[in-house]
Amino acid sequence: MTRRQMLSLSALALPSAQRARAQMQAIVPQGVKAQTRGKLSGLPYETGFVNVAAKAGLTAPIVWGEETRAPYILESMGCGVAFIDYDNDGWQDILLLTGQHLGSPTPAGAIIRLYHNNRDGTFKDVTAKSGLGKAAWASGVTIADYDNDGFDDIFIACWGQNYLFHNEGDGTFKDVTEKAGLTHPGKRYGTGCTWVDYDRDGKLDLFISHYLVFDTTKIPPAGKDPGCAYSGIPVQCGPTGITGETCLLYHNNGDGTFTDVSEKAGISTVKPRYCLTAVSADFDGDGWPDIYVACDASYNLLFRNNKDGTFSERGLENGVALNEDGRTQEGMGIGVGDYDCDGYLDIFKTHFSSDTNVLYRNTGKGVFRDATIRAGLGVETRFVGWGAAMEDFDNNGLPDLFFTTGHVFPEVDGKVSDSPYKSPNVLFRNLGGGKFEELFEQAGPAMKEVHSSRGLAVGDFDNDGDLDILIMNMNEPPSLFRNDISGANHWLKVQLEGTESNRSAIGATVIAVYGDKRQAKPVMAQSSYLSANDRRLHFGLGEEKTASLEIRWPNGKLEKIPDVDADRLVFVKEGSGIVRSEKFTRK
Repeated sequence: MTRRQMLSLSALALPSAQRARAQMQAIVPQGVKAQTRGKLSGLPYETGFVNVAAKAGLTAPIVWGEETRAPYILESMGCGVAFIDYDNDGWQDILLLTGQHLGSPTPAGAIIRLYHNNRDGTFKDVTAKSGLGKAAWASGVTIADYDNDGFDDIFIACWGQNYLFHNEGDGTFKDVTEKAGLTHPGKRYGTGCTWVDYDRDGKLDLFISHYLVFDTTKIPPAGKDPGCAYSGIPVQCGPTGITGETCLLYHNNGDGTFTDVSEKAGISTVKPRYCLTAVSADFDGDGWPDIYVACDASYNLLFRNNKDGTFSERGLENGVALNEDGRTQEGMGIGVGDYDCDGYLDIFKTHFSSDTNVLYRNTGKGVFRDATIRAGLGVETRFVGWGAAMEDFDNNGLPDLFFTTGHVFPEVDGKVSDSPYKSPNVLFRNLGGGKFEELFEQAGPAMKEVHSSRGLAVGDFDNDGDLDILIMNMNEPPSLFRNDISGANHWLKVQLEGTESNRSAIGATVIAVYGDKRQAKPVMAQSSYLSANDRRLHFGLGEEKTASLEIRWPNGKLEKIPDVDADRLVFVKEGSGIVRSEKFTRK
């Protein structure tokens, strides 16, 4: 019996054993000690992040619970953010979600907000006329054109009722949740959500994950249960001891409505977990989209597409349910990319403090190996990690790792030395050869700022050929990290449009071949922590001035485009190759 089979068998016994001794308690740190940091390479990093949120007009705070106390777990979890080009003008606009207060009046202005890109580094709040300005506990967002009409629509997962907003094409959105058949009885705590064409019929279906059964009449607030303490300080209970939830899958009927196929597809038959971020990509390279879900305090889920309208849960067998030691971790956010540029999609997942985040290397065919320690990521265990990205921020041809941080217990701030509520974000630079090193002041002044952050979205908001970062901060305005890149590295952006496949090309995988590298990137509708990125795929090329593209479309067809010139955005239409391109100007 292999070590993986032994871990799988032991892990399968965990849920029943945990239920037998389940009781309310706060998150218990794993107690993993950080590895000793080696000497930095000394190589220049030609990227400097500057927070330009205030200058850009992003000044309204994102309300999520109260600032100094969080009696219930809902008030600590925060939400995602999104880049969206809602008016198809070629510039990324911004969508910001919102929470509320539970035990006191919610401040005015705590609503979902939409900001239009003015194309000059600033944004205009267009919420009032957009139809999006709802007050809600809005957790996760997924963006795509579900009805193939040429405009991106928005689905938002909430505690309470979810929302489906149809893009009317005139700068406004219409709430079509009930009409689409996406309401549900009672309150559910929706978190992760992603569009996915699981049956490859050209119409985007909808996957929703749920965190737990949140009911204030059944969950004691902080201070009422002695088991809910952190370093002796009373804090919120959960998730352990609170009932977990199952996931849902809705099939797109093609007429604006959806049908719940969760049981038929084998999704809701999987035992409840504490599910957060959900991502969909073709992890095993068979041309069919799979779904991976980060789970808090329970093993993660990998739904492998069986190609017949059903899924099989294969997280344990494929090596992404547990870490290398066979332990469950507090899964929060997910970054998907190809850090070693071998043409296979890898996974980076964030966790609680006193533990390592995990890097799963895809060895081919969707079987993964925990590469965390070998990659040098074990040096950082200080912070609670949330939003995650595997992207090439310096355009050198090797994707880096970035994640947001922030503690969940505002009550312990200043009382427990190693648990500040606000903390800096973290960047690991890719050194090549499967190795990373953590950078600090080398990556610009924004990296010194401290917030209690949650979701992040990556995109090129100023269209200058590099990747910027939008970050959700608890009860503060968001951060907008502008990437002030230097140097002469080249890059290539790819925007896909499906014809036989869904128009947004969600589920496609593009491999850029440049020099000796084959870097794979998926077109996804959610990643990071409950967030949605700029859907234009960005490849750093280093010194290479051209790249060849291999595109696996969502319907499984393969298209190859040789010798694409660098330093431009190319638009690829399914079956027609490159239909146009744009050059960007470095700011």
